[in-house]
Amino acid sequence: MKHIIVVLALFGFMSVTHAEETVSEKVKSTANDVKRGAKKAMNRAEEAVCMEGDVKCLAKKGQNRVEEGADYVKDKVDEATDKK
Repeated sequence: MKHIIVVLALFGFMSVTHAEETVSEKVKSTANDVKRGAKKAMNRAEEAVCMEGDVKCLAKKGQNRVEEGADYVKDKVDEATDKK
C-alpha cells in the first residue's frame, strides 16, 4: 500500500512539473513581447508624424495593424508549440 501511494505521488509531481513553462520558454515569450511592443511604438510614432495625405496614412496604419496582428499570432503559435 505504501508503494502505491509513493508511485501515485511521483506521477502527480511529474505531471505538475511538465505543465509549467521552462525558463527558456519564459525568456522567449518575454523577448517576443518586448519586440512586438517596440514595433508597435515605432509604428505609432510613424503614424503620428505621417504627412503623406489622409488616404496614404490610413493605408499605412491599416498595414501596420495587420502586420502587428500577424506577428502576435505567429508568436503565440510558436509559444503553444513549445509547450507541447
